[in-house]
Amino acid sequence: MDFSLTEAQQELGTLTRRILGDKVRPETLGRHGEGGFDRALWQDLAKAGIVDAALPAPAGGGFGLLEQCAVLVEIGRTVAPLPYLPTITMAASALAEFGDGDLLERWLVPVLRGEKVLAVALPDAGAPCGFTAQRSSGNGWRVSGSQTAVSFGAFADGFLVPAETSDGVAVFAIESVETEILTQSTTDHADAALISAAEAPATLLGEPGAGIDEWLRLRGTTGLCALQLGVLDSALRSTAEYTRERKQFDRSLAAFQAVRQRLADAYVDVEAVRLTLWQAASLLADGRPAHEEVATAKYWAAEAGHRVAHTAVHLHGGVGIDVDYPLHRFFAAAKRIEFSLGGATAQLRALGELLA
Repeated sequence: MDFSLTEAQQELGTLTRRILGDKVRPETLGRHGEGGFDRALWQDLAKAGIVDAALPAPAGGGFGLLEQCAVLVEIGRTVAPLPYLPTITMAASALAEFGDGDLLERWLVPVLRGEKVLAVALPDAGAPCGFTAQRSSGNGWRVSGSQTAVSFGAFADGFLVPAETSDGVAVFAIESVETEILTQSTTDHADAALISAAEAPATLLGEPGAGIDEWLRLRGTTGLCALQLGVLDSALRSTAEYTRERKQFDRSLAAFQAVRQRLADAYVDVEAVRLTLWQAASLLADGRPAHEEVATAKYWAAEAGHRVAHTAVHLHGGVGIDVDYPLHRFFAAAKRIEFSLGGATAQLRALGELLA
């Protein structure tokens, strides 16, 4: 299969790289373990048309998942604190695909203007759903339950929440004011949150048992792989540059055979992430089944993410573990992505069930 980027995907990625390259610097990211959302930068992306360009028409610019992955790779390259994955790739795309006119006007339009952030309270692969939903008076719904470590939940204006109903799992939209939000710190930022709801009024998206929760999971997992590709590619490039310049025993580190071997192994790992990502994304974009391919891509994103991140730190020596040195942000981001929505072991179990 040919996974070469189209002209539109290349242009969208190039524009994203240019904006982030101009505005994302170590000094602008804040202290390690704090913050996690650059609202001004998010609005800059919206003004540039990057936020809505990758949504299908008529909601957006007429593109889709492949273009979203091109943007996510560039966000990963700079570890920019932006909620593109949960807000656009997952929530906004689901609203555009399954929402009605009222949901689009109330939820999607403010997102495309850069005015609101949405998060998705998905459990990890193989974990039970944390919410239940019951019909209230009239045609309304009430949702109760909780979900921990919801990415960008600390800054979200609303949530998409999968919940168990008497007719199967359904996805609901809930305003943040109807939930209790407890900010949580992760390995790199303080953007996550424990989300709790007690009979919160919610709007049904689609119908129970329609598989929208799985639709969200497949695209969210693929988006994580795209982020990981950007993180690892950037970390590997900076490590290769460092080992060329750093001298030891009057020789550059890159001249040592063991260092070259580790860099070569890391390169193979990054290319494996690249190949499996675009294979999964291409199938999903074409509307074809891709459960095995998505699990395979996430396995490589997790397993290779672990190896490449540790290689980068080891080859940088003592400076690699300095939290004030830029590399540490890539290490922390890679470790967080490794386990988000299920790590390597969870993906192997999912693959085993699919193949069996």
